[in-house]
Amino acid sequence: QVQLVESGGGLVQPGGSLRLSCAVSGSIFSIYDLGWYRQAPGKQRELVVVISNGGITNYANSVKGRFTISRDNAKNTVYLQMNSLKPEDTAVYYCNLDAGYLEVWGQGTQVTVSS
Repeated sequence: QVQLVESGGGLVQPGGSLRLSCAVSGSIFSIYDLGWYRQAPGKQRELVVVISNGGITNYANSVKGRFTISRDNAKNTVYLQMNSLKPEDTAVYYCNLDAGYLEVWGQGTQVTVSS
């Protein structure tokens, strides 16, 4: 049983920073991508960034230069460093594992950017 456990969300003022963590538990032996998605109030879920097993990244234009994804395979953890946060970044952030035959989602963590 593969599970994703997220942490790090919270309330932050505009211009502030947060780091989200997503730990992969359980055994998985295939190559897989990890990513972060978000869903803001009244909007559909959107891709924030994905990182491949080899470290190739793809960022949404809205977060380029502000967010950084990293993957620590030794710890089976993926991170999302979020800097220069804006109110429009407010959303529930979901971690995602995609192994092709298997897709797993985290429970989501709330990020609120507000004064």
